[in-house]
Amino acid sequence: MQADRSFVDAVTNAAVVPVKPSVSIVIPAYNEEGVIRQCLIAAVYQSVPADEIIVVDNMSKDRTAEIVRQMQQEYPESPIILLSQDKTQGLIPTRNFGLNSATSDVLGRIDADSVLEPDWVEQVQKSFADPSVQAATGPVVYYDMPMRRFGLKADDKMRQLMLRLAKHQYHFLFGSNMALRRSAWETIRDETCLDEKDEMHEDIDLSLHLADHDLRVQYWPQMVSGMSARRLEDSPRDYRYYVTRFDRTYKAHNVKKMALKAPMVVFFSVYFPAKLLRAIHAANAPQGRRGGL
Repeated sequence: MQADRSFVDAVTNAAVVPVKPSVSIVIPAYNEEGVIRQCLIAAVYQSVPADEIIVVDNMSKDRTAEIVRQMQQEYPESPIILLSQDKTQGLIPTRNFGLNSATSDVLGRIDADSVLEPDWVEQVQKSFADPSVQAATGPVVYYDMPMRRFGLKADDKMRQLMLRLAKHQYHFLFGSNMALRRSAWETIRDETCLDEKDEMHEDIDLSLHLADHDLRVQYWPQMVSGMSARRLEDSPRDYRYYVTRFDRTYKAHNVKKMALKAPMVVFFSVYFPAKLLRAIHAANAPQGRRGGL
C-alpha cells in the first residue's frame, strides 16, 4: 500500500512540473564574415542547449556561409543549420524565411553580431513559463564600448521606462534580442509589413502586429544579449535616417502616442558622445581584438 501511494505521489508530482519549451535561434545574415563565428560560438555554449541554431544566409558575397559550414564541422554535436534565402535581398524576407523554417515551440531571433549571454536559452525558457506570454525581449550590452556593465544597466532602465511611457499598451521587441512563440508567429506572419522600401524598424512592426492581436509581450531583464555598437560608425545623415525609422513605423500603423517618440530623443542625444567614447575605446583596444562580455 505504501509503495502504491509513493507511486501515485510521484506521478502526481511529475504531472505538475511544467514542460520547458523547445527553443530555436534564428540568425539572418548578409556579409557577416567578421562576426558570425563569435555569434555562433555564444549560441553553442549555452547552459541549456538550443534545439536549433539556424543561420539564414541572404546571398552573402563574402565568407559568411563558408564560416558557418566550418562551424558545423567543428561542432558536429551542435544543431547548427545553414539555410539560404536567395529569392529576395533584405532582412525581413530573410527573417521570415528563418522563422517559418524553425520547428521549436519558441523562436528566438538575434542578429549576426549578437553575442548571447551563456544562460540566454535558459532565461528564454523561464520567460515563457507563463503560458500567457507570447513574446519576450530583454536588454543588450554593447561589447565594443567602454563601461559595458554600466551600459547594460542604462539600456535596461531605458527599456523599462519605455514600457511605462507606453502605459503597457505597447511593448516593443528588440530585433537583436527577442523570442516569440511559434503559434504567435503563425498568427501574425501573413500580416507583417514587407517594407520593400526599407523604411521601418522591422522589430517594432512585429511588436505592433502582436499588439493588434492582444498577444502579450514580456520584458525579461535576465534575457541578455551582447551586440555591436557599429551603428555609431554611420554618418550623421545615415544615423538620422535610422532613428527616424521609428516615426515611419508608427505612421504605417497609425500610432500617434507622443510618448513613443522617447527612443528617438534618446538615440539622437547619445550619438555624438557615444561615437567619441567608441573611438577612444577602439584606439586603446589591442589590435585584432573585439570586446567580450
